Amino acid sequence: MVIWIIGLSGAGKTAIGREVCNQWKKSAPNTVLVDGDEIRAIVGQTKNPNSYTLAGRRANAERITKICSWLDNQDINVVCCILSIFPEMRATNREQFSEYFEVYVSVPMKNLIENDAKDLYAPAIEGNINNVVGIDIPFPEPVAADIIIKNATRSSTPKQIATKVLTAAGVIE
Repeated sequence: MVIWIIGLSGAGKTAIGREVCNQWKKSAPNTVLVDGDEIRAIVGQTKNPNSYTLAGRRANAERITKICSWLDNQDINVVCCILSIFPEMRATNREQFSEYFEVYVSVPMKNLIENDAKDLYAPAIEGNINNVVGIDIPFPEPVAADIIIKNATRSSTPKQIATKVLTAAGVIE
């Protein structure tokens, strides 16, 4: 099974994904985390500005989807944390993975800008950097997410959210 966690930068995807993976591993040790930022770093695509263009983002998304498919074909459960800005790829995921569960971590842009841990949004709004999803690259919100996590107030911990996700996915009761 692949649990695909989507959201804008700063929404909490990785924190939630790590906890989903940790909890799932207790009952299924054949579970791994695939994080978009980590894959980009592994393949050396963090310093190249072209990696963040729409074409560069598509190449990274295709790479991550192939990795997840490769793992899924070996009966390894995957928790994938990714911006996922290509709706057609999300639709294909439902067909290509053995089981697919889509999680949308929704946070209003206002909150993301206020809590801009990666210092992306303010420089993009000021025009100092380009290719920031949600600012000059559109973020098409998922229309078929299996669960939507509203994470604006951070009133739930990643552990609580992970339990909710795994229960909704049918992994735990």
